Amino acid sequence: MSPDSASTAAELARLRAEAELAEAALRAAEARARLAAAEAEAARRAAADGAGSAPSETIASAPSASDAPVEPVATPEPGDVASEPDGVPAGPLDASGVQRIRDGYVFDGETLDLGALVNGEPLADVQVRIPLSMLNRHGLVAGATGTGKTRTLQGIAEQLAEKGVPVFAADIKGDLTGMAAPGESSERLLARTRAIGQDWTPRASAVEHFALGGIGAGVPVRATVTGFGPLLLSKVLGLNATQESSLGLVFHYADKNGLPLVDLADLRAVLAYLTSDDGKAELKGLGGLSSATAGVILRELITFADGGADVFFGEPEFDVADFLRTTTDGRGIVSLLEVPGVADRPELFSTFLMYLLAELFELLPEVGDVDKPRLVFFFDEAHLLFKNASKDFLAAITQTVRLIRSKGVGVFFVTQTPKDVHADVLAQLGSRVQHQLRAFTPDDAKALRATVGTYPTSGYDLGRVLQELGTGEAVVTVMSERGAPTPVAWTRVRAPQARMDALPADDVARAVAASPLLPTYGEAIDRESAYEILTAKMNAAAAAQEAEQRTLAQAKIDAEHEKQRAAVERKAQREYDRLLKATKGRSTTRRAPAATRRGDVLDSAALVDSVIRGLFGGARRR
Repeated sequence: MSPDSASTAAELARLRAEAELAEAALRAAEARARLAAAEAEAARRAAADGAGSAPSETIASAPSASDAPVEPVATPEPGDVASEPDGVPAGPLDASGVQRIRDGYVFDGETLDLGALVNGEPLADVQVRIPLSMLNRHGLVAGATGTGKTRTLQGIAEQLAEKGVPVFAADIKGDLTGMAAPGESSERLLARTRAIGQDWTPRASAVEHFALGGIGAGVPVRATVTGFGPLLLSKVLGLNATQESSLGLVFHYADKNGLPLVDLADLRAVLAYLTSDDGKAELKGLGGLSSATAGVILRELITFADGGADVFFGEPEFDVADFLRTTTDGRGIVSLLEVPGVADRPELFSTFLMYLLAELFELLPEVGDVDKPRLVFFFDEAHLLFKNASKDFLAAITQTVRLIRSKGVGVFFVTQTPKDVHADVLAQLGSRVQHQLRAFTPDDAKALRATVGTYPTSGYDLGRVLQELGTGEAVVTVMSERGAPTPVAWTRVRAPQARMDALPADDVARAVAASPLLPTYGEAIDRESAYEILTAKMNAAAAAQEAEQRTLAQAKIDAEHEKQRAAVERKAQREYDRLLKATKGRSTTRRAPAATRRGDVLDSAALVDSVIRGLFGGARRR
């Protein structure tokens, strides 16, 4: 045998031995895990029956696979629990893994309860919570359609309001309006809540209904174009970088020249003026505005307004401080923005939410770390915010999310996958509640892998668990009070205590009519703004130009009249001189004085003059 062959054989033997040792270690770990799970099950059953029994007895009396609830089980890893020999899912975590999660979700301060750990079955004694003081570190609620995102949002919002924290949430489908009424009990609901240790009782929240521009049932929420700003408006209109810069120039001109931009008509009026001869001259010192670029912006604004978006802009402008209200008994008010009318313009909806968040940032003072947030803002359909966003827009979002924490405001983005949220923003989100993801397409599979990569190391095969989560279950990790991520926990989420469907339209209408904010924001105001100012300015300029043209025309007529008059006088003088010369020395009759004869000729000239005035009009009075 050659030296190379001997070396290869030795290496194979070594690898074979290592593999056998690793397999033995794995089998030993699985056996220890099964033993720990059996002992834990025995203890649980003994406590339930009121009498102790040996682990071996419990194993012998374990239910069959057909009797056990079917729960998804991750692929076993070292330290994980595999399925019992009879097929009963014991859960993906061993006893030490369960204890690690139990300890990881014990906090000193106030908390919100998210649900109970699922390890084959819900463990009511292992509660998954989030510290109230960490909610201004922001969060993410994600998952495929129909997996329970809205109910998770509702449950968190209810608990926040109960603890005196105001809540803002967009309600695209109207599902959250039921928060204003207590929920309805059922055996299925109570069985689920008992299993996770939730003492469920029906309870309503204090709800205020709002609507963008008054479209839909709610107190109207409007913004002025100036308040909205060129950056957000460029995002809504889909402008490129050059057009966005030009729009910023238009806003700058309007601000410097005292032209309030209240609605879209104001912005169109300023654009039209700046592309006129007078406006071009005024803009020369600022770099000018291309007629082609202005034309694009004007066309987009017209399309935007024709789609009904003009109703969102106007006065009275909404004061976002009204989102920070509480009830007389100290509960936070849940502000629901009803937006069913913007389903065909989702980018407007998402950008408007960003505007409200930016307004909060400008309004609120710095408070640093607080025991509980001043407001928690739920940003639904968050993927729309980042779609086709410019670099400047993304930078503005990132800065707002990063800094608004110090204002005491927490932001939860609600979307389908973490991949929908820009990486710089995702990095600011301390809490994650990820419901089921589906991987039916290559893009889905890619999104799934990206989602798994956003979680800390755990004892789960997350790529599998995220696909096998049941409705109302989620993989959770939050930020602990010391600022570190908690262990990843497969969680069955608590049920909301209010209604989980929409309120009847009549009930919503009555609530809106009784709102104390309706007298302030109910009626639109149309004050003098850029449109009226520029219209008056252009009308005055047009009137001045018309008067100047009339003056020039009159001067021309007068000049022509003087010319004709001078010609008549010259002709009369020539005729007089001719007659005088022709009669000189031939008449024996006493001649009239020369002045009299000239007057006769001039009287004839006056007759001609009146004829000229009749022809040309506007003769100067003598």
